[in-house]
Amino acid sequence: MIDPKIIREHIDVLEKALAQRQAAFDTAKLREIDEKRRSLIVETEKLKNEKNVLSNEIAKLKKSGADASGQIEYQRSLGQRIEACARDLRAAEEEWEQLALVIPNIPDSSVPVGTSDEDNAVVKTWGEKPAFDFAPKAHWDLGEDLDILDPKRAVKITGSRFALYKSQGAMLERALINFMLDLHVREHGYTEVLPPFMVNRTSMTGTGQLPKFEEELFHLDGVDYFLIPTAEVPVTNIHADEILKEDELPIKYVSYTPCFRKEAGAHGKDTRGLTRLHQFNKVELVKFAHPDNSFDELEGLTLDAEDVLKRLNIHYRVSALCTGDLGFSSAKTYDIEVWLPGQEIYREISSCSCFTDFQARRAKIRFRRQGGKTELVHTLNGSGLAIGRTVMAVMENYQDADGTINVPEALKPYMHGLDRITRL
Repeated sequence: MIDPKIIREHIDVLEKALAQRQAAFDTAKLREIDEKRRSLIVETEKLKNEKNVLSNEIAKLKKSGADASGQIEYQRSLGQRIEACARDLRAAEEEWEQLALVIPNIPDSSVPVGTSDEDNAVVKTWGEKPAFDFAPKAHWDLGEDLDILDPKRAVKITGSRFALYKSQGAMLERALINFMLDLHVREHGYTEVLPPFMVNRTSMTGTGQLPKFEEELFHLDGVDYFLIPTAEVPVTNIHADEILKEDELPIKYVSYTPCFRKEAGAHGKDTRGLTRLHQFNKVELVKFAHPDNSFDELEGLTLDAEDVLKRLNIHYRVSALCTGDLGFSSAKTYDIEVWLPGQEIYREISSCSCFTDFQARRAKIRFRRQGGKTELVHTLNGSGLAIGRTVMAVMENYQDADGTINVPEALKPYMHGLDRITRL
């Protein structure tokens, strides 16, 4: 949630941000409700003051032995009016908050202005595209030929957009998870956590998935829990409703979890392979940062995610998302896009975002400065990396003409020394 002061005192700033984001929102309705809320507060205070004055008058009348029945009756009516105002105020505040909860974050001034992903700005490239003396295959063909991916049986077991890894394919998935966790813990200084894979409604609201994206989430029948769409949700909520110490910041967590997403892109798009699934594995990086340096922390988090691809020696580029392509909660995002030679396309493998105080305000995550004042922390997260898409990248970038796949040097210790993935 953005700062209510911006909504109430700088509506022009909000309207400009919404326009840059291509976000349709009725700010007039928001102002109308806020004006109603303010007038109810004034009316309530006026009635309370009148009731207090009347109470003193009644006390004096009783002390003098005079009849106070008329004043008492009027006092009773004032109490009823105060209760009615209080009910109306609660309703107005609830309506205001529900509207405020679907307002996206305000983009940072450094974010390029644009309307779609075509306006994203490439800020960095690393490595070189591999050169092949044969036509490289897409990972779905490689996987079926090697019998390490079995999409037909995955469909039989569950349905479309699910994966079944087999043999060395399953080993590769597990190797990447362990490699990434070890790298981020041992060399990048993150603390590993393994959170619940289901969260309650409050946690989903805290990170911005609710109420706006409820239809895109998997909800459990009989209990108000959701399957997590990303580890960002449970890990960020570790410190919900807490006051942290200033010298604790930044707090850095890394977590492996499966992720569950109902929304899987446009109908008929990315239906083959591991690109866009309802269930996939991911290693997630989450930071709780000091507001004074949160964008510096974003640069560091992005480098930590990039390091995975550097260790795997896979070509990638980094793009700064434009205002029209930012996620709902983000103030600034870098997408890391890996090159897939079998598809001749760059594909996002990590989104690294700074949310400023947007999530912290919703989840009530604060810190106390040394002088004693409490402030909202800034939260950040990024994939470090999405496992399935990293499997794709390894398969397509390390393939040979015979259809086998070389194992990157960094993964060999996690693959029990295996040099090459072949059909068994």
